[in-house]
Amino acid sequence: MKRILQALLLAACALTAAAASPIDAARALVARVIPGRASQVSVELIPRDAGHDVFEVETLDGKLVLRGNDGVAVGSALGWYLRNVAHAQLSWDGDNLALPAVLPPVPGKVRIVSPYQHRVYLNYCTFDYTAAWWDRARWEREIDWMALHGITTPLAATGQSAVWQATLRRFGMSDGEIRTYLSGPAFHAWQWMTNLEQWGGPLPQSWIDSHLELGRFILQRERELGMTPILQGFSGCVPLAFIRKFPDAKILPKKIWCEVGPGTAQVDPDDPLFERFGRAFLEEQTRLLGTDHLYADDPFHEGEPPDSSPAYLNRVGAKLYRLAHDFDRDAVIVMQGWTIREGIVKGIPADRLLALDLTGQKWRETDAFWGRPWVAGVLHNYGGRAALGGNLPLIARNAPSLLGTPKGGRLVGIGLFPEAIGHNPMLYDLATDVAWHRRPIDLPSWVHAYVFARYGRDLPSSQNAWRLLLDTVYAQPSSEPQMESPLQARPALTVRAASPWGDFRRDYPPAAVWNAWADLLDDSAALGSVDTYRYDVVEVGRQALADLSLPLQREITAAFESGDRARYAAARDRFLALGADLDRLLGTRREYLLGRWLDHARRWGANPAEKDLYERNARELITVWGPDTPNAYLFDYSCRQWSGLIRGFYLERWRHFFAFLETQPATYRDARFVRTSLRPGNDASPFYRDLDRWEYRWCDGHESYPDTPLGDPVATARELLAKWRPAMLDLYPRFDSKTSEFKHQPQTPARR
Repeated sequence: MKRILQALLLAACALTAAAASPIDAARALVARVIPGRASQVSVELIPRDAGHDVFEVETLDGKLVLRGNDGVAVGSALGWYLRNVAHAQLSWDGDNLALPAVLPPVPGKVRIVSPYQHRVYLNYCTFDYTAAWWDRARWEREIDWMALHGITTPLAATGQSAVWQATLRRFGMSDGEIRTYLSGPAFHAWQWMTNLEQWGGPLPQSWIDSHLELGRFILQRERELGMTPILQGFSGCVPLAFIRKFPDAKILPKKIWCEVGPGTAQVDPDDPLFERFGRAFLEEQTRLLGTDHLYADDPFHEGEPPDSSPAYLNRVGAKLYRLAHDFDRDAVIVMQGWTIREGIVKGIPADRLLALDLTGQKWRETDAFWGRPWVAGVLHNYGGRAALGGNLPLIARNAPSLLGTPKGGRLVGIGLFPEAIGHNPMLYDLATDVAWHRRPIDLPSWVHAYVFARYGRDLPSSQNAWRLLLDTVYAQPSSEPQMESPLQARPALTVRAASPWGDFRRDYPPAAVWNAWADLLDDSAALGSVDTYRYDVVEVGRQALADLSLPLQREITAAFESGDRARYAAARDRFLALGADLDRLLGTRREYLLGRWLDHARRWGANPAEKDLYERNARELITVWGPDTPNAYLFDYSCRQWSGLIRGFYLERWRHFFAFLETQPATYRDARFVRTSLRPGNDASPFYRDLDRWEYRWCDGHESYPDTPLGDPVATARELLAKWRPAMLDLYPRFDSKTSEFKHQPQTPARR
C-alpha cells in the first residue's frame, strides 16, 4: 500500500513538473496584467512575516518594486498599487488599465501583513452558474484576478468527471453506464455536492477529456502562484446503480433533492465499501490532479442522515477523517457550514478540519464551530440573479471584529462563496480587501479610492453617485438582498417572487438609484470611453428599470381587477415597453448577453449532437432548472436579467399570460391557485400547464440571439433615463418599496 501511495505522489509531482518557479510565476502575472509596463516592475520574493502572508510596495531607482512571499502576495502588492497609486483596476466587468507611459512612483514604502491564514474562494455552484462554459483563457484571467485579490485557497472542481470515471471503472461500470450516471455540464456542481445524478446528461467523453486537461491547467497555475486548492473528498455518495451491483453492501437511496430525480445513493460509513470506494477515489484523484491535502467533504449535504443520533454522526465524522488520513497523513477536511452537524465535526480532530461559514453568520449558532478553525465568508449571490446592493458595513466589520476575540474562536480566514460572479464588483473587491485589514474598514474613504481607481479620475458627480449607492442599496439590513423583478417572474396577477425563496423587497428608497444613475451620466463627457464606467452606467440603469417594473406590474393587476380594460391595456403596454427597453440597454454590454452564454456552451461540442446537448443545458439552468414534474419548484432559481432572455423568454411568457387574461372576466383571480415557493405551480391551472410546456419547448429551441453588443451603452442609458424618469417620479411617492405594493391603490377613472 505504501508503494502505491508513493507512486501516486510521484504521478502528482509529474503533473507540476513543467510548472513555473514562484518568482517566474509572479513575473508572468505582472506581464499578463500590465504587459506594456512590466519592464518598469521589479519582483522580489521575501519571507513570510511570523508565518503570515506579506507584501511590500515601493519605488526604487525609478522602478516599481513588488515584494511578497509568493505569487499571490506579489499579486496583492500589484493590486494595492493599481488601486491606491496608479488609480487603475482589473475587473470582471471591463478594465481601467490605461496607465501612463511612466508608472507613477509610490510616495513611501508600504508593507502590509495579512492576519488571515486562508482566503478561500468559490462555491461549487459558481462552477456552473457562471463558469460552466469557461475556456482556458477565461480561467487564466480569473486566476490572475484571484492573485490580485489575495486568494490563497480556491475550490477546484474542474476535471472531477474524469476522476469519477476512472474510479467507477475500477468498480465494474462500463463507460456507457458512467456517462449516463454523470450529469450534464451545467449541473455538475450539484452532483459533486451529492444532490443528483444523470440530470442533463449523458456526459460526452469529449467533455470528460477536455476538462481533465483544463482542470490540470487551472491547478498548475494556482499552485505555481502559491495557492492551495481544495479538491474533493469522499463522503459516501455512490451511483444508484450500486444498489444493484453491490446487493450485500449497506447502500440506501437518498430522498430526491428538489424534485430533481432519480436521486442519489449513500453508502453507509460503517460498510467496508465506504473505505474501499473512498480510497480508490482519492487514489484516482491524486493520480489525475495531484493533491494539496485539503479535501472538501459535506456528508448529507441538503439532506438528512439515516440516523441523527450523536453517536452515529460522530462515527461518520471519524470514518471520514480516517479515510482521508490513512490515505494522506497531511489531510485536512474542509466542510461547508451550510448544513454542518456537530456530531460529525466532533468526530474529526480539531486541527484537521476547516469549517467554511459561507454566509459569515453560522458561527453564531455553532459556538464558532465548536472550537474548530473556521473562515468567515460572504455568499451574497444566489443563482446568478442580478442585484446591485448588499450590506457593505457588515462585510467591512464582520471578520475584523471577530478576529482574536473569544466569540470569534479559531477564526483563521475570510472567504467569498457566491453562487455566481461577474456582477457587483465593488462588493467583492471590498470583501477580498478585508484580507489585509485587522480592523473594520473605513467605508467612505475606501469607496472613494475604489471609484477613483475604477474610472482613473476623481470626479465629483461619479463620487456622489457611489456615495448615494453606499448609503442606500449597499446599506440594506440583509447581506443577501434579492431585489427581484416581476419581469422575470412566472406571470400572474398576484406576483410575489420571481424565484424560489426570492422576494421583491427593497430596503432603500428606489429614487436614490435613479439619482445615482443621473449623477453617473453627468460625467459621461469625461468618462464615456472608460470601459468600467460604460459597464456601470448600464448596471445602475438596469437596477433602476428593474425597480420600476414593480409598480408597473402592480398597476396591471389593479387596472384589471377594477374592470377598466382601457387602463389595463395601457398598463400592460407600458410594462412590456419597459421590459423591451431593459433588454435593449443590457444588449449594449457583453456581460448581459444570452447569445454569448449559448454560443460559449455550443463551442464545447465536438459534433452537432453535443452542441445541442450543451445548449439545452445552458437554457435549462437559467429557466426551468430541473425535470418537468407537477411539484417542480427550482424553475427560475437562476433567472437572469440578460438581453435576449428578457425579450425571448420572459416577455413572451407575459404575452402568453396577457392573451389568456384578456379572455377572462374581471372577476378572475389567481391568488387562490396552488403555488410552489410563492409562484403558480406547473399544474396550478390549464393555463399554467400550457405555459409549462412552452417553457420546456423553449429549452429545446435553437433560435439565435446576439452574442456581441449592439448600440452605445452611454447613449442608450441617457435616452432611457430621460424616457422613464417621469414614470418613476409619478409612481414612487405612492409605492411602498418594502411591501412592493401601492400605499393607496391608483385611482380608477370613472367608467363611461
